[in-house]
Amino acid sequence: MAHHLANDIPAHLLMWQRVREYAVPPSMIETSTARRAAGDWAGACAAARIDVDLDLRAVRDRHGTDLAHCLRADLRRLAPDLLRWHMPRIAPDGRLRPGLTLSLARYGDAGSGAPHLVVRTPPARADAGQRMSLSLWDGPGGGTPGHHPHPHPDRRFRLDLHRHLWDTGRSGELARRCGAFGEPCEPGNRILRDLPDGPWEVSRWAAEAEHLLRAEGHPRGAFTVRLGPRNHAVFRLVAPDDGHAPTLCPLSGARPPRDAAALPVLPEAAARILPDLELLRAGLVTTGQLHPLVAVALTGHGTPSVPPAGTRAGLVRASGDPHRVECRGEIHRIALRDGVLTAVDHDAGQLRRESLLVALGGPPLPCLRAIDAVHRSPEALPAVRERLAHGDVAGALAVVEALLGPGAILRDGPLRNALESAAARRIDHGIFRSGLVAVHPAAGAAHATAARRPRVDRNMPLAMRRKQGSRVRPRTALTS
Repeated sequence: MAHHLANDIPAHLLMWQRVREYAVPPSMIETSTARRAAGDWAGACAAARIDVDLDLRAVRDRHGTDLAHCLRADLRRLAPDLLRWHMPRIAPDGRLRPGLTLSLARYGDAGSGAPHLVVRTPPARADAGQRMSLSLWDGPGGGTPGHHPHPHPDRRFRLDLHRHLWDTGRSGELARRCGAFGEPCEPGNRILRDLPDGPWEVSRWAAEAEHLLRAEGHPRGAFTVRLGPRNHAVFRLVAPDDGHAPTLCPLSGARPPRDAAALPVLPEAAARILPDLELLRAGLVTTGQLHPLVAVALTGHGTPSVPPAGTRAGLVRASGDPHRVECRGEIHRIALRDGVLTAVDHDAGQLRRESLLVALGGPPLPCLRAIDAVHRSPEALPAVRERLAHGDVAGALAVVEALLGPGAILRDGPLRNALESAAARRIDHGIFRSGLVAVHPAAGAAHATAARRPRVDRNMPLAMRRKQGSRVRPRTALTS
């Protein structure tokens, strides 16, 4: 991603700063950690809004006891909140990358038939709530969910080689694997000359490529790094012998696309600098704002401490702190009373008379205008929208209740529209999860047309078969 400076801060860092503030709230970390510590891995997943789509008994019957034991051990070590913290995200909102199947662990030798523990994100049309799902991928044709747009594990986004990003037993490796205590790569490095602008962690590519090639069954060899759309760099990992640290050798010259596509791809988690490290170096976050396991790994000391859940509403006024409004030449207060935002300097009888006057078309009091404005579009509306965008409905409602009180009745306006839109989009996610709509609704007519196209087989007359075989169609054309 190119750097677009706003107040001298790159746009991607501003995005990650918002993600770290809203995407994984402290209440989620606290609840998920408590359930995981009690041995309830399924409860920890539920607290982190991860649906579990696997049955350990079915896995044992299909793959045997050994694999079931390995899978159960990985599930007990899984920190779902830490996994959500490190999931790939997209600009500009920092939401989860949609339609992704990401491998967490592979059971068996390298090959297309080895089962994978995977986590999936829904497509963009069904991403309300920012939920994920955990399941076992059995290989091609192994009963993958047909309604998911990309059910196979992605080669570019994978965490089976980066267990420190989700495994509690390996989280301490984060500093070493991300190069937190190493020297940044010099700009004059020959590998950097042709790289596009971006947060590349070039100094770690050789070591990470060694992990990649070893996992693929190759001690040395060539691999690719995705630098952008239709832009891949090809390198070769070389070393005199096993006693020397491997180095990168850029391969010059154009390679056929098919040959380049067959090479192993360096995972995105290894190609780019860890966002938390960038944020710390830029002074945009403190270690206290990071996930506890990440903070401990990057600082190298201390024990994980979960921040109190109440800090998530820090952008809103405390319930006892009144708003002040100039009303009829005086400064009046607006505060919560009995669970409702009220003009406390007006008695109940006066407020009833003024409300009746407004209903008849009269001008409202400045205090009533201020209360109406807060109900329709409060100052904390951006914070509410950010929480809703990342699926933190409980946090958004806590902000609304802190502003308006639990007994408030929402009025027409941006705040009510945001809450209603979030609730309506959750229906789309439920329909997707049920598998009732396998394709995007806009593609329904095209798929129906494709289903009616006659199938070319030996039962078709020869003249029609030749006509169908000679017709040139684009890959995206679905009409005959």
